[in-house]
Amino acid sequence: MASVGKILRRTFLIGSAAIVGGVAFGGYYVTRPAANPLKPGEGEAALNPFVLIDQNGVTLFAPRAEMGQGVKTTWAALIAEELDVDLDQITVLHGPAAQAYYNTAMMGEGLPNKGYDISNFQHNLGQALGVIGKVVSLQVTGGSTSMKDGFERMREAGASARETLKQAAADRLGVDRDQLQTTSGHVIAPNGDKIAYTDLAEDVAKLEPIEAPLRDPSEWRYLGQTQPRLDMVGKVTGTAEFAIDVRLPGMKFASARMNPKLGGAMNGFDDSHVKSMPGVEKIVDLGNGVAVIATNTWLANQAVEAINVDWGDAPYPPETDAIFAKIAEAFEDKPNSTMRDDGNVSTLPEGASEISAEYTVPYLAHATMEPMTAAALYSGNKLEFWGGNQAPTFMQTKIASAANLDSDAVEVHTTYLGGGFGRRGEFDFGVIATKIAMAMPNTPVLTTWSREEDMRHDFYRPGAIARMRGAIKDGQAVLIDGQVASQSCTHQAVSRITGFAGGGPDKVLVEGIFNQPYAVPNYRISGHIADLDIPVGFWRSVGNSHNGFFHETFMDELAHAAGRDPLEFRLELMKGEHAPSAGCLEAVKEMSGWTGQTPDGVGRGVAFTYSFGTPVAQVIEVVDEDGSIRINKAWIACDMGLALDPDNVKAQMFGGMMYGLSAACFGEITFAEGEVEQFNFPDYDSVRMHTAPQVEVRVLETNRHMGGAGEPGTPPSMPALGNALFDLTGKRARSLPLINQFDLLI
Repeated sequence: MASVGKILRRTFLIGSAAIVGGVAFGGYYVTRPAANPLKPGEGEAALNPFVLIDQNGVTLFAPRAEMGQGVKTTWAALIAEELDVDLDQITVLHGPAAQAYYNTAMMGEGLPNKGYDISNFQHNLGQALGVIGKVVSLQVTGGSTSMKDGFERMREAGASARETLKQAAADRLGVDRDQLQTTSGHVIAPNGDKIAYTDLAEDVAKLEPIEAPLRDPSEWRYLGQTQPRLDMVGKVTGTAEFAIDVRLPGMKFASARMNPKLGGAMNGFDDSHVKSMPGVEKIVDLGNGVAVIATNTWLANQAVEAINVDWGDAPYPPETDAIFAKIAEAFEDKPNSTMRDDGNVSTLPEGASEISAEYTVPYLAHATMEPMTAAALYSGNKLEFWGGNQAPTFMQTKIASAANLDSDAVEVHTTYLGGGFGRRGEFDFGVIATKIAMAMPNTPVLTTWSREEDMRHDFYRPGAIARMRGAIKDGQAVLIDGQVASQSCTHQAVSRITGFAGGGPDKVLVEGIFNQPYAVPNYRISGHIADLDIPVGFWRSVGNSHNGFFHETFMDELAHAAGRDPLEFRLELMKGEHAPSAGCLEAVKEMSGWTGQTPDGVGRGVAFTYSFGTPVAQVIEVVDEDGSIRINKAWIACDMGLALDPDNVKAQMFGGMMYGLSAACFGEITFAEGEVEQFNFPDYDSVRMHTAPQVEVRVLETNRHMGGAGEPGTPPSMPALGNALFDLTGKRARSLPLINQFDLLI
């Protein structure tokens, strides 16, 4: 769409008070609407921040980043359902960095409840807190919130746009709006004549938008059905634009190196032998690192690696063992939180048997397939930025500060993300790209990190330790007392975003362990924050990723100590606590033909985690093939409450599980002399196609509220595999990765 291209390149006004030829409306309120960032030209109508209609058709500006989770397609379906357009009539673009695109669902996730037992009042309170996202311009893709955020507001935007278009047609025809119908991008007159939405764009721009009720789900054409992915053609033909694909006239290419001792200073560097290398155009001192601008990425990478740099020491213990000793010290301090404290865990119930265990998981890298990459063009009083990112407004603020510009002088173009998993919610790669572009004004520069630089300069999933104590009596769990120690991703993230130290109880640190739907009468979970300066961040499923392993491995140990079938043991504790969760366990039991008995050479494990509003149960089967263990089959059941696109949900559950299995089998970041020891995928492997299991997924819809899909498939995969290995070998895995303890097929 040529006119939209012009809008994207020239006429977005971020934070403008009004727009030309359109109006802002709908759920963007605190005390007044957020500004509509779309500024249409003549013959165009921006009916709200999401929908633009011009002579070429309908464009949806989706504020959530597409990183493989299908958000563009489902958001388009939400709009199309009420606007009465076909999916292939919608062009989907990522919206600019703008307050109007704040995430309405993330703030409510922070309320101190378990989630599965949330009351209607608490649910409504969480929704009401969504407006705080506007105050802080929380334009973020994460937390498995995209559909929860868009479900009502996109349909409301589509319904209001439809009725406003009908009013424009009614005014033209001199009839009442109620006499008109809409279908496939047209308003239908009483005599059957059709007026295309595109022909009404100029007229509708003059009208105040009309609020309209939403249709009953029985009338839905798209929602609840699987839709063809709108991004698929571009991705399979190579025409989809990721940051690494950005090409602008006169573009140069750069690569950077930062201190491998994370957070350490750069004392100096010697670039004398690099300046004369063919293709090298400029060497940039970044203060805490160095970069090379060259005629292509390969030359830039080779040149920057050839620079001799004197790096300062890291601000944390230099060896892995010493780092984990520091994490263990956190248990000696008072807990940061005790978000579950039921009954009395201090006294062992009479006649009960006590069980205890300690579990450890390593630091993990995000390992996105596209390394950190961004393009920037600095012209002195303006900066344009191109890159895959999960938080455009925050990225805008950070790179504006780096360039000493006001935020409204920075334009952020969000490309497809070559993997996110939380890593592209950070800003370091954008700030570095900005500083490099500033060294060559008026010239676009694409900065691409090497895989080694990416792997060794992540914001890692923190290593963690859990100390679990429990008790069984008469075949049931009667006590669980758990302590988790780890660095705080939340506190670090708050500090990076705001510049102020994060504080307060950290729900994320204990999510996935304090809020599991088991009716254990004496149940306490404490979180302890480790004082370390290793950079950590949000990794797919965040705290649930390690806590799911801790909790569900311990539940398995309790079940075996009680002499019970591990699945039935869980199910008995869950049935009266949360029926949708119990339903997931029952589903994987039926899908897998679970009997609690496995033949020689076969092992099966079950695990369950409630996270991001979605209960997920998994059964994993492993087989011994001449001494090498292969993951053979997997069954997943989840309860979404409402599955807007069932096959997309299945894909997310499958992908989340595979991400978790890769981490469980192979994932480990270790440190030596202050440096990360893993450089590339040979050092940080993943499950491959020939080692991947056959997978069956069932999507249930009995939960009271809609849950997330992108992350909940990850947490139960790790303990399910560990429990399967125990069933096969009799050896209990209390630490990850499993490759260190078992002969896994690689």
